[in-house]
Amino acid sequence: MISFLLDGDDLADTRFAISPLREAMGSLRALRAPALYPLHTPWRRSVLDRLDPADARLLRALVGPTLALPDFLTPRPTTFAPTLEDQLAAVRSTPPDLVRRDLHAAHAPHPLPDALRQITAPGDAPVAELLEELSDLLRRYWESAIGPDWPRMRLVLEADITHRARQLAMGGARLLFSDLHRNVRWRDGVLRVEQMIGRHEVDGSGRGLRLVPSLFAHKPAPPVSADDPASEGAARDGTAHPGP
Repeated sequence: MISFLLDGDDLADTRFAISPLREAMGSLRALRAPALYPLHTPWRRSVLDRLDPADARLLRALVGPTLALPDFLTPRPTTFAPTLEDQLAAVRSTPPDLVRRDLHAAHAPHPLPDALRQITAPGDAPVAELLEELSDLLRRYWESAIGPDWPRMRLVLEADITHRARQLAMGGARLLFSDLHRNVRWRDGVLRVEQMIGRHEVDGSGRGLRLVPSLFAHKPAPPVSADDPASEGAARDGTAHPGP
């Protein structure tokens, strides 16, 4: 279980956001585990038909055996709707140690796939090369798999945000959190996400709460690392990102 400790300042600073990169990364789960995403089957087939085999191999390597995603590839939105390029710029600026940490954590306790083994080489240059490669890869993937449908997808995400904002206005945090997902519980100032592989507690510390809907999450999925206070979810399931 992952727990988020939220005080009055955190609740007062509850906001919403849309994350293009989060959607692209989340969609990789649908490619990796189609049984969990039956409604996405036509989209998945179309995407796989268009993907270059080399790109598909590296994209698959970004998703861990438990469908965990590296935290640095799902950066917290810093505005309501950051552009993909803004988020890829954040990815390229990730410190090498965090890249190693997040990739190893996403695949733990298994070894890294061959496509990612270069980060185990001495020095930071191999990590910098991988970051550039991933940035270019995710841009190509977006243009092929997500971009053509993004206007319609964004309308769905914005509709979900409107629904959540109405719940917050009418019933406060209790009503908002009660409808996010069956694994989410709000009680005594603590937002708990149950049935998680990870077991840690995150203190909001007055940083607020940013809610980010997604069309590619079958359940809430907080970050792999306890050091990164963010989580993700699905439209109708909810996403929480403590932070400014």
